[in-house]
Amino acid sequence: MMTRVLGKAYLWFLLLLLYAPILIIMIFSFTEAKVLGNWTGFSTKLYTSLFSGGVHRSLISAIWNTLAIALIAATVSTILGSIAAVGIYNLKARSRQAIGFVNSIPVLNPDIITGVSLFLLFISFGISQGFTTVVLAHITFCTPYVVLSVLPRLKQMNSNIYEAALDLGATPFQTLRKIIVPEIRPGMISGFILAFTLSIDDFAVTIFTIGNEGLETLSTYIYADARKGGLTPELRPLSTIIFVTVLLLLIIINKRAGKIQKVTQ
Repeated sequence: MMTRVLGKAYLWFLLLLLYAPILIIMIFSFTEAKVLGNWTGFSTKLYTSLFSGGVHRSLISAIWNTLAIALIAATVSTILGSIAAVGIYNLKARSRQAIGFVNSIPVLNPDIITGVSLFLLFISFGISQGFTTVVLAHITFCTPYVVLSVLPRLKQMNSNIYEAALDLGATPFQTLRKIIVPEIRPGMISGFILAFTLSIDDFAVTIFTIGNEGLETLSTYIYADARKGGLTPELRPLSTIIFVTVLLLLIIINKRAGKIQKVTQ
């Protein structure tokens, strides 16, 4: 009994450490105070300012750049990662294990090492850094996560269905479109959301590949803003909106996955 109580207390303590900073930001997004921690009464002025264009143009530009990069990177990495996962799944056991190990290296590799490596790569090939290099960099580190999201769905799939479709006269492309893709779609959606979130959140890789052309993403804007001695107040409601959106997406995906699992059982 005592062990269970201590275990639950420890779990709630960890959750408190993880989510208390986010909760504080959410609470103080509903006040006009420019300094975080200074409550001056309930107000939605920061939200109004965020959506009415009352913030700096550089912040709006950074938001649009971040969303554009994240959407492109997530879409491309989902396509590439899904194709790679199908290819890895069809390899022999030893080759599959070797490629799976190689795919895990970018996931375990520190972001700063990935950023420096890509920076040196672009410099070596004489590629001018900017929007394109940031997108390429994000695709590079997001794709392995998509592979890891899709592979479990392939392992759960009955391989006899694929072979039966080929025996009945379907072409490999038709089998891919009508059999494999519907089976791995939940993994693709999860991979897309994960890639999108990782792209929005990334700073270490972005800062090394963004160049000096004036391009800014949300992470680099926040970094530059913090170095000036404070943060733009509108970042609080923006952070709240991003967190709530991602949370709702995760809840929807988990519920959908649970319904699909019940149906298949």
